[in-house]
Amino acid sequence: MSEKNDIISRRRVFSLLGLAAALGFALPAEVLTPSDAEAQAPSPAPAPSPAPAPSGGTSGTERRQERRTGRTERRTKRRTGRTERRQKRRTSRTERRTKRRSTRTERRTKRRGGGETKQQ
Repeated sequence: MSEKNDIISRRRVFSLLGLAAALGFALPAEVLTPSDAEAQAPSPAPAPSPAPAPSGGTSGTERRQERRTGRTERRTKRRTGRTERRQKRRTSRTERRTKRRSTRTERRTKRRGGGETKQQ
């Protein structure tokens, strides 16, 4: 019977782990890791100087515009290709249909006696 008291169920272990994780997020980092170091005084930030873009590089706006232009060109090319393929399919389909119908008509005329009119 003493063995039963020593066993911890999975549900209990997961609840303890969840509680520990919640406490880890809830407590500030200073409480969990005390340090003997003293705070440093913030150094004054240097005055921002207007620095020109590097001579070999391009600015972020230019790069972004180049990407946009590239995307637009690729999209246009893709759409044009799609339209051309669709038109080619339609043309081929029409040609096949026309050929099929003409061949069918020729076979009918041969069966009926070479195009002679039927006598009544």
